[in-house]
Amino acid sequence: MPIPDYQTLMRPVLVTLDSCGDMSLRQLVDLLSDQYQLTDEERRRMTPSKRSPLMYNRVAWATTYLRKAGLIESPTRGMNNITSRGKQALIQTDTPIDRKYLMQFEQFQDFQSVNRSDDAGPQNELNSVQVQPEALDPTERLEEAHQELQATLADDLLAQVKRQTPEFFEKLVVELMLAMGYGGWSEKAGQATQYTNDGGVDGVINEDPLGLDTIYLQAKRYTENSVGRPDIQAFVGALEMKRARKGVFITTSRFSRDAIEYVNMIEKRVVLIDGVQLAELMIRHNLGVTVKETYQVKSLDSDYFAEG
Repeated sequence: MPIPDYQTLMRPVLVTLDSCGDMSLRQLVDLLSDQYQLTDEERRRMTPSKRSPLMYNRVAWATTYLRKAGLIESPTRGMNNITSRGKQALIQTDTPIDRKYLMQFEQFQDFQSVNRSDDAGPQNELNSVQVQPEALDPTERLEEAHQELQATLADDLLAQVKRQTPEFFEKLVVELMLAMGYGGWSEKAGQATQYTNDGGVDGVINEDPLGLDTIYLQAKRYTENSVGRPDIQAFVGALEMKRARKGVFITTSRFSRDAIEYVNMIEKRVVLIDGVQLAELMIRHNLGVTVKETYQVKSLDSDYFAEG
């Protein structure tokens, strides 16, 4: 059974509190997970940001909205119980309990109007909810928007890299490896070597000052063609000539199945990074990108009020 969205969970939350009495959020999550017969995998499934379990996140938002509408309350820290308004809502068995339903309560209208224009009256807000029903909770909507922005940035970044010269790309892969922490003992631990005719490799990362452990790099700036097995074999041959144990092959395109299977067969440790991975790593390590905006999502610190 799929994990229900936060609005679908509103009625089950009320039913559970009505039958079981005061409950913590964790208790609610466990009971509702049992009721929906979620598998272990579904219970462990995380939100896109990987910060909290998806079911926990959705139950938390369901309780937040119900509390804002006065259908549940928190008499003590961390506990939830149903109010008389919540009990009345359960009597209306044919009426869905969702954001549209909650909009009839003035305190919920006030809560919702925080992010709306001052001249938008309750009826306009209600219509807005009717036109745009939301299955995703606010955290999920934020994470979904972030993922969309990241995907767009990755596409733009990779397209820009493909337009650069081979020399620029070879320098880029060295800088990326350094940004990832390889050769961290010195900013000069890595260098591009293609144009010094260094035996079929495009870059070198010395992982220690004496060069006892070295990573060799190969960079292929392709726009369409995939990197095949012959390219990987040539790189492995160059590693053999240098008695190297480790190599990284980076391309702006993709690797053929034969190339991937070959790498899995050989003894040497060769890592393949395709265009999609390249863009993701550049974003993660702030190479070729800049921070435009920073948003902080804050939550209530219950421990602060524990001594009150």
